[in-house]
Amino acid sequence: MRFINQMEPNFDDCERNALNEYMSAGGWVTEFKKTREFEAAIAEYTGASFCSVVSNGTVALSVALMACGITVGDEVIVPDYTMVATPNAVELIGAKAVFVDIDIRNLCMDFEEMKRAVTEKTKAVILVSINGRYPDHIEEFVDFCKEKNIYLIEDAAQSLGSFYQGKHVGRYGDIGSFSFSAPKIITTGQGGALITDQEELFTNIKRIRDFGRDQGGSDHYLTKGWNFKFTDIQAIIGLEQMKKLSSRVERKKEIGRLYWQRLGGIPGVERIETDFSQTPLWFFDILCEDRQGLMTFLKEKNIGTREFYPALHKEPAYQYTKLSFPAAEDAARRGLWLPSASTLTDEEVDYICCHIRMYYTDEK
Repeated sequence: MRFINQMEPNFDDCERNALNEYMSAGGWVTEFKKTREFEAAIAEYTGASFCSVVSNGTVALSVALMACGITVGDEVIVPDYTMVATPNAVELIGAKAVFVDIDIRNLCMDFEEMKRAVTEKTKAVILVSINGRYPDHIEEFVDFCKEKNIYLIEDAAQSLGSFYQGKHVGRYGDIGSFSFSAPKIITTGQGGALITDQEELFTNIKRIRDFGRDQGGSDHYLTKGWNFKFTDIQAIIGLEQMKKLSSRVERKKEIGRLYWQRLGGIPGVERIETDFSQTPLWFFDILCEDRQGLMTFLKEKNIGTREFYPALHKEPAYQYTKLSFPAAEDAARRGLWLPSASTLTDEEVDYICCHIRMYYTDEK
């Protein structure tokens, strides 16, 4: 068996040929028509009214916050279990990231914990649909934030292709944010996208990402902005990747169902409930005992794995948070990502699951 990487990007001649055609036609490389085409493709797929692409997913979150008027001293509630980009994007603009615990059933922000964390300084909540999953009742977050006049931003970096009750994740809040880094279901190497149905927020986003001006080539600055732009080179790759998105979504769902079936009933392994009719997981995951031992064993069998993110309040960068978040700590301790490329074969999934079962049933 070849070494099965935990994750790997997926390109073929389509991307290479499209790039060659663009360069041969005298493309200017910087963002132009292809970038606008890529934005339109994302908007069409998600059903959003507006889309703007930026240089990466972290920048996307920061731009979203700035577009909502979040500034120095404001508080933004984030889950303690998430990729560090979520709180970093808050702190990048001088606001304060306020951590809350998660619901261990889906690894998303706990609604009741979020409500308890709100203060008069709270200006936004970043709801992370971690690993493509979403809270049981997104509407609770939407209604609560509207009632409190708090912006709801969806960090859907890992959720392109995920729907909740027929609506694409990222469209429930005021702004939805996606990432196109290398491990995502489609990738442009780096890159991020913001979607919204609110024209005013979209106008703010466009200005912030391009020096504060209304259009390129203009030297009149209507607000403070920065250079967070995309490139046509990335957009060309993204457009080719978008053509493959639907088939990848379906394959991810198939792989997820196969993992779910094969990993059932293994002592020491807990599966996380997933609605595979709506959710193509970004990374296939389990909660397990003796994680390090399992990882070592699987590596010996040519199977790559990756530990979950840490509970962020335990990290040196955020140790000023002295509270305890038991569910996030539990997920960080036991969580393991299994091989998750959309190119995985059924035979490879069987091989992986067979060896996980072997480890926990002393058949090794």
